[in-house]
Amino acid sequence: MQRLLALHQKKEKLIIGLISGTSADGIDTALVRIAGSGLHSKLHLVAFETYPYPPELRERVLAASLPGHGSVDEICRLNVAVAECFAQAVLQIIATARVQKHEVDLIGSHGQTIHHLPYAEPIAGVTSRGTLQIGEPSVIAKRTGIIIIADFRAADMALGGQGAPLVPIMDYLLFRSNTQTRGLLNLGGIANLTILKKNGALEDLLAFDTGPANMVIDGLLQKLYARAYDENGTTAARGKISQELLQSLLTHSYFARPIPKSTGREEFGAEFVARLVQHAQKLHLNHEDMVATATALTAESVWQGASLLEQSHGCIAELIVSGGGSHNLTLMRMLREKLSGAKISTTDEYGIPSDAKEAMLFALLANETVSGNAGNVPSVTGASAATVLGKICVP
Repeated sequence: MQRLLALHQKKEKLIIGLISGTSADGIDTALVRIAGSGLHSKLHLVAFETYPYPPELRERVLAASLPGHGSVDEICRLNVAVAECFAQAVLQIIATARVQKHEVDLIGSHGQTIHHLPYAEPIAGVTSRGTLQIGEPSVIAKRTGIIIIADFRAADMALGGQGAPLVPIMDYLLFRSNTQTRGLLNLGGIANLTILKKNGALEDLLAFDTGPANMVIDGLLQKLYARAYDENGTTAARGKISQELLQSLLTHSYFARPIPKSTGREEFGAEFVARLVQHAQKLHLNHEDMVATATALTAESVWQGASLLEQSHGCIAELIVSGGGSHNLTLMRMLREKLSGAKISTTDEYGIPSDAKEAMLFALLANETVSGNAGNVPSVTGASAATVLGKICVP
């Protein structure tokens, strides 16, 4: 308790943020120096690395994430195995940055999402919604000797929220503008879009998951080419978009749902990819055409989401992109074509490496928690109130 009180009173902290996204590519690990808290927070990225999972572990995580496939014994063991990898990532970034372990004040860990059920349904007569991130924080705390805050989504969901997206508070902190309306787009496995109204307040924020970003594209590359992803979008660039297939994909019920909303592998994972391939084969499309159409699905659903938010917040003057999808040149070209009225840039141009942004977010959220500040934005998640997020584990 004394350590937590000391952290609460400390004006500047060195915090490690951890996340492995829905694609389970590896553990994004950011060492961040944060001064202050709340809307007065100042962030400085000290070091960032991505540490891949062992291939077998990644395969088992992805398999356990499929609806009806994750057994309780498998998830129980994966919870610890993932945590051991997260702990090693912490120790490695400390060594890379050449800081001493005792200098690190805190860890903020998102963990590894294996299931996300944000819509309330009854179970045994009790209404429930839930989300499951594995990577047991107690293991990470004991292996590293550092206080950790984890499981950030559950508190928001307990108040009726979606538990996602959580990044808008960081978007507002770093990118709000008094002169123009901005969109912040993160292209991970899933695409999430934040709109920052010109000269707007935190309460004016709107954000949601627009649909798949890299998830479907990566799934196709793995299924059709035995490659992890479409590097630079070169495969998509060689293909031709099938408008018939694209329009069929856009009939998925998720795209018509009202906001707030969030999604994940449950709706756009392996089963969605298998149906896409089956439909594409009936249309006699080649592999490159399938990848081009999947890439267009991301661009089209982002454009539809942006158009929806612009109705209330005004035209987006600048769209600032982050995440692995920002390296996909074909996807970025498609976004520029669809959102031709907006300047398209990346967070790198603002001093935030596009791959590091989400890991930095969980360092920020950990700082907010020990500072006693809310970390969710109810206008985004649909929660009934702002609330402090996360659970604290001490070494």
